[in-house]
Amino acid sequence: MTEQSFSDSNSPFQPPSTQAGRALEKEAHLPLTGWQQEVSKGLEYGLEAAESIHDRSIPTFSRGELPHFAGINTFLKAPYLEDVRKVGEYDVAIVGVPHDSGTTYRPGTRFGPQGIRRISALYTPYNFELGVDLREQITLCDVGDIFTIPANNEKSFDQISKGIAHIFSSGAFPIIMGGDHSIGFPTVRGVCRHLGDKKVGIIHFDRHVDTQETDLDERMHTCPWFHATNIKNAPAKNLVQLGIGGWQVPRQGVKVCRERATNILTVTDITEMGLDAAVNFALERALDGTDCVYVSFDIDCIDAGFVPGTGWPEPGGLLPREALYLLGKIIQNAPVCGLEVVEVSPPYDISDMTSLMAARVICDTMAHLVVSGQLPRKEKPAYIHPAAEPELVEEWR
Repeated sequence: MTEQSFSDSNSPFQPPSTQAGRALEKEAHLPLTGWQQEVSKGLEYGLEAAESIHDRSIPTFSRGELPHFAGINTFLKAPYLEDVRKVGEYDVAIVGVPHDSGTTYRPGTRFGPQGIRRISALYTPYNFELGVDLREQITLCDVGDIFTIPANNEKSFDQISKGIAHIFSSGAFPIIMGGDHSIGFPTVRGVCRHLGDKKVGIIHFDRHVDTQETDLDERMHTCPWFHATNIKNAPAKNLVQLGIGGWQVPRQGVKVCRERATNILTVTDITEMGLDAAVNFALERALDGTDCVYVSFDIDCIDAGFVPGTGWPEPGGLLPREALYLLGKIIQNAPVCGLEVVEVSPPYDISDMTSLMAARVICDTMAHLVVSGQLPRKEKPAYIHPAAEPELVEEWR
């Protein structure tokens, strides 16, 4: 390729028609206001550096993004919001749900929020390909963790639903770090309490259907969608499950999927029909008669070789690149009302690989919300009902 392909006589730089070229151009138009404010605050709160330090933007005490190995572990080193009554002042609220009492095999997902927060310090708020700088384009806070009750699923579910309902109703976009997948039911229940007569579709990335009524006589992490789709605001026909398959899909759950006519694509379905066709399938069914979409991302939807730190690893899942592509296209083309990332179990992880994948899912989601104009929000979405209402349960019997 000749030099003339990349430039002309009127400009020292003419970006090529590649993603990288477009990314270089986008970065030039991003502001630096948020970074400058962070530096100023760091110097004010953390004191000016010792005289031997040449870079006078560095404080004595670590404040803000740098250095990545220091500081307090909030997600992306976002401000910790101690007073959750002020959560509506932010575009996005990160919340941890350290709950693994719904686990039926390998516990440890109660440490998921800690693990994801810790490795998220590796990231900057800027994504090269998308040309997004979260620090400059949205306001983000970390509200800490829901106070869950060990060994008591139902009390923990009540806590989770109340907490998510509070964040959702404030207008802040809720991003939930699990925790085992049993939390899918109380998180959706919390959203539904502020939907009024509106409806939500659920797009569920997983290797397992999670549609049993009970497991080991309780509502465990194999059961969230049986109970979530009992809520009239979350019809079963709008549940879409991507990546299902393998040797860990109980027949009791499969029977429920058949009876309720949910929507399932296996990894083979997705690869044979193509990623874009799978996205269209998911959007068509999740948005059929609904007002918004809730995304539940179980980290084990990705092949176990890439995410060993999870409770039910299953070979043959999606490749990370495939999962991130599907997620991005869905986020950009649907009115998304919330995201949860579940089943990260740091005790089984290797080099924080699984936690890092979860952090990537969260950061990519925020970036795609910015690109699609869903963030920052100019006003609360119309589907948010101001008053909390008890969920309307429709039993399947």
